[in-house]
Amino acid sequence: MMYLSMRRTAAAGAAILLAGSGALLAAAPAGAHSAQPTRGDVSAEPAAKPAAPKGKVVSRLPLSIREQPKSASTFLGALKPGTVVELSCKKHGQKVDGNDLWYLLAVKPGYVSARYVENLSQVPLCKK
Repeated sequence: MMYLSMRRTAAAGAAILLAGSGALLAAAPAGAHSAQPTRGDVSAEPAAKPAAPKGKVVSRLPLSIREQPKSASTFLGALKPGTVVELSCKKHGQKVDGNDLWYLLAVKPGYVSARYVENLSQVPLCKK
């Protein structure tokens, strides 16, 4: 009989503990925010800005950076072969070995011929 009474007491204690832990889980301190923002939650973090598209220079010689998307345009500098560079967008211009796309650089001003740049991610068209 004592054994049965001890089992009932243990079972009742476990039920109280479980019920109490559920209440603790359901309760949240005042002013606490949920882990997931809800619709209309103005305090939610803004979405992270996507990384700029990149390309790798695949020419054998330094690749000329031009002011406009054409080879007769003003020379602004050059990129060494193998350089990975951030690209802003792509634009149609003078054909270079059959390719008329040029990439506008993101970090410095100027265009490079897409013929000599392997794009490592999708590059959008320029809006202008």
